[in-house]
Amino acid sequence: MPGTLYLCATPIGNLGDMTPRAVETLRSVDLIAAEDTRNSIKLMNHFEIHTPMTSYHEYNKVEKARKLVEQLQSGQNVALITDAGTPAISDPGEVLVRMCRESGVPVTSLPGPAACIAALILSGLPTRRFCFEGFLPSEKKEKREVLEELTRESRTIILYEAPHHLVRTLEELNEKLGDRDVVLCRELTKKFESVMSTTLERALAYYKEREPKGEYVLVIRGRSREEKRKEEIAAWEDWSLEEHMAYYREQGMDDKTAMKQVAKDRGVGKREIYASLHQKEAEDR
Repeated sequence: MPGTLYLCATPIGNLGDMTPRAVETLRSVDLIAAEDTRNSIKLMNHFEIHTPMTSYHEYNKVEKARKLVEQLQSGQNVALITDAGTPAISDPGEVLVRMCRESGVPVTSLPGPAACIAALILSGLPTRRFCFEGFLPSEKKEKREVLEELTRESRTIILYEAPHHLVRTLEELNEKLGDRDVVLCRELTKKFESVMSTTLERALAYYKEREPKGEYVLVIRGRSREEKRKEEIAAWEDWSLEEHMAYYREQGMDDKTAMKQVAKDRGVGKREIYASLHQKEAEDR
């Protein structure tokens, strides 16, 4: 029988957030795969965990995952931890989990701290619908594409950012998204935890004068449905009724369905669209 991969969440700052189940699991498995063993040894020493560790990180995630899967298939139990928080979220652990699933190796999660969720629930912004982007891509073209997608995002947006990139990211977000509400969280669960509710424009001005310190979680209000609706109406207003109808016909709609959608877009009744189109046809004759 294969062993089990345990995804163990670890504290994001406050060691008191380590669960007894996670401590017991880390003590009982055969091997701990850690993002940075030099960092994780402090956690191990604090909880008197003496299980052997091996490094598993961004730069060895594929090759090392294959070796770990082999060990799991041989019957060993392995725990995966990241430097802080829940592994496999914006983390190379997702590669190992996928390989385990493909190989029939059991995987289970030991839930616990996650900076993205902690920041979201502290933000006061809508939590029913949200999207997590992690760190924005470093490659310029890919970053532009992601930022363009975020301009249309109506859900609450969660991003991670390092202090030395914060000002640049705030500039790019303010330019693309406009002056949205934003909550900047840092030092979560620690003594000097900070949660700043502001706007992108004011946050940019603030950090241009003060050096950012610590890792940040940015929680940004999504585009409102009202804003989206106004933009759509503005676009339709530039079209004639015939052009608007033609747009939906080209998508395969019949006249009745297209007319109903045009009426909805323009915020009027279907009969009004019908009457206007027939009046236009009569004039053309």
